[in-house]
Amino acid sequence: MNDLGPLDWGKTLEEIKLFIKKIVQETDRPRFVIGLSGGVDSTVAATLAVQAIGEKNVFPHLLPYGAFNQSGEKYASEVISWLHIPYENVCRIDIQPIVDEYVSTDPSVDRVRKGNVMARVRMMCLFDQAKMRNALVLGTENKTEHLLGYFTRFGDEASDVELLLNFYKTQIQKLAQYLGIPSAIIAIHPTAGLWEGQTDETEFGFSYEDADRILFQLHDKKKTEKEIIPSGFSPDIVKKVLLRYKANQFKHLTPYTFVPSS
Repeated sequence: MNDLGPLDWGKTLEEIKLFIKKIVQETDRPRFVIGLSGGVDSTVAATLAVQAIGEKNVFPHLLPYGAFNQSGEKYASEVISWLHIPYENVCRIDIQPIVDEYVSTDPSVDRVRKGNVMARVRMMCLFDQAKMRNALVLGTENKTEHLLGYFTRFGDEASDVELLLNFYKTQIQKLAQYLGIPSAIIAIHPTAGLWEGQTDETEFGFSYEDADRILFQLHDKKKTEKEIIPSGFSPDIVKKVLLRYKANQFKHLTPYTFVPSS
């Protein structure tokens, strides 16, 4: 995306590797635990980790909800093989029994609430597994999701290390190409995998490409809505992006913390 400005991926890749090595040395935790969904974000994060600290120190976790989203699990398994991560490093935990046990206590739980429970159960599993392995939890959140508030608080946004948080989704897709990640992974329609047929872009009502270009103008360039629309964007799409951006700002401010006056 030329609109987002050029990036020297070779230089950026070396900086990321140095960052990873610095973190594991400072924390004395030489391993990463990562939830691997089979999508491009977790694949890129896992690839960067393998390149920095080696495949033996990366522990992919497959955390399916029963038989749902089997294609994601299939792609995740292919990524593990592609990265030559040892089989004994792979952990698979079916979260369905835990989620269903909780959801069964409240008939009013809708699919959004259930999706949040799923994300938080996955987070619980990852942090416990990291504790057992003296590892850090490697996150997979990108800048687009972060700015739009498209995450579950204390769920998929919870991590010890984030490598992709300053890269927009379309930039991560370009990084994936640079890393040689299989094209089938890059082409997958992004999904949080929380209910049947769910995709991020359908839920948004706009594409990641449009979101990235608009958010870049809004967040990085500090432009107003009136300044953004004449740049060739659909007024309707701009309004949708800004509405989600503004509605979820509170997620970046919690917990609201009282400070006594004296």
